[in-house]
Amino acid sequence: MPPAMTGRFAPSPTGDLHLGGARTALAAWLSARAAGGAFVLRMEDLDRPRVVPWAAGRILEDLAALGLDWDEGPDRDGAHPAAFYRQSEAGPRYQEALRHLEAQGLIYPCYCSRAEIARAASAPHAGEEGPRYPGTCRELTRAQRAAREQEGRRPSLRVRVEPGEVRFVDAVHGPCRFDPHAETGDFVVRRADGLFAYQLAVVVDDAAMGVTEVVRGDDLLPSTARQILLLAALGHPPPRYAHLPLVLGPDGQRLSKRHGAVAARAVLEAGVAPGRLVALLLSTLLAPLPDGGPAIPAEASVMPRDLVGRFSLAQVVRAPTRVDPSALLASLR
Repeated sequence: MPPAMTGRFAPSPTGDLHLGGARTALAAWLSARAAGGAFVLRMEDLDRPRVVPWAAGRILEDLAALGLDWDEGPDRDGAHPAAFYRQSEAGPRYQEALRHLEAQGLIYPCYCSRAEIARAASAPHAGEEGPRYPGTCRELTRAQRAAREQEGRRPSLRVRVEPGEVRFVDAVHGPCRFDPHAETGDFVVRRADGLFAYQLAVVVDDAAMGVTEVVRGDDLLPSTARQILLLAALGHPPPRYAHLPLVLGPDGQRLSKRHGAVAARAVLEAGVAPGRLVALLLSTLLAPLPDGGPAIPAEASVMPRDLVGRFSLAQVVRAPTRVDPSALLASLR
């Protein structure tokens, strides 16, 4: 009998597990286990030039050190024959999805460079994901495509996006609405260099793994509408989404190496007990109790298994949290 739900954590093995990723993994694991569900791991290693050979193994070690386990992942056989637990191995599955989209007339080659898109975009200021694609190559004739290929241009593949809002209810942010046509336009599913785009890979992977709940950072909230469109085109229902507020540095910018020791491993190697780090991370994520007290005191020491019976995504705050790594290490010692 399949589990009631399946959650997942999907880090990119480009370095050690950072504090924001550790917090996301904790929340995703707790939500899945609280529902009696399965938990799977996937390494999102599509961007091979950025992959660090030792990173995947160290991420698995750090997750285990924090008290997390998983039912499926890159270190063990999975329950889903169609699933790949490293994206670098899933190329045939992504190509099959492209063929399915092409059969519906939903994708087309695009020969535009980023600079050309920026010059052609009608909006004077690009959003976080770059300027909206204005549809330059959407209706090219065969002759026009051939001419561009004779110029040596290698095309990306884009999905046609029609006007209209995509609505969904996020477990943290509540009702959400986005209009991908107005905000990003037709988007890339395979890059000009042949790499499959994140938007395509993530929906194919989640569907193949039977993922029913996606817990991730809210920097990916705008991507959700495009992924829902792709899931529908590929014949899959969307999972439940929960987008967590980010962990920021003391300057209000996204936590990064310039702020100091931001890897979970660095904190643990500095002598901090895993239970102390677990409590600190979750204390930045959960809203106070009705009586005003903290859901988890930052100074506590607790392991994830001890929290399964009292965790709910409904407790998650919507505002980002600022963390000073130096002060964090000092407070945890």
